[in-house]
Amino acid sequence: MPIASKIFYPRGEQVILDADIALLYEVETKALNQAVKRNIERFPEDFLFQLTKEEWDALKSQSVTSNKGRGGRRTSPYAFTEQGVAMLSGVLNSQRANEVNIAIMRTFVHLRKWMEDNKSLAAKIEAMENKYDEQFQVVFKAIQELIKEERKPKTPIGFTQFNKK
Repeated sequence: MPIASKIFYPRGEQVILDADIALLYEVETKALNQAVKRNIERFPEDFLFQLTKEEWDALKSQSVTSNKGRGGRRTSPYAFTEQGVAMLSGVLNSQRANEVNIAIMRTFVHLRKWMEDNKSLAAKIEAMENKYDEQFQVVFKAIQELIKEERKPKTPIGFTQFNKK
């Protein structure tokens, strides 16, 4: 399962949902959440928060689906920030948990770098657009002047013949 596709952005934070982490760790979501609740003092709100019903509904409509069978989730999922994922390594002590934590942390870092790179690229494109907009304004003004000149009534050049009857 590609980890990057499991990272979402509610409240402007990069998070991964409890069910996705549990799937990566190969444990049940219920077991993961119980381990977290037993150590809840390690998870302040900037490490872990529960999605509101509105946030959960919005994510579900963006392709996140409830678990199949037995009616699915009855509560909104927990969302782990990058720091929350790091804290999980102290709560879940297994080789698999350590490997998954490393992979998730690398993905968070990669996505953050990618987003920063795109911000600088967007700024460069905007600067180029502004620069070329100014240059093209001169061209557009010149074209408009040529169009105005074409609209002026032209006086015929040469001799006019009169028909005498």
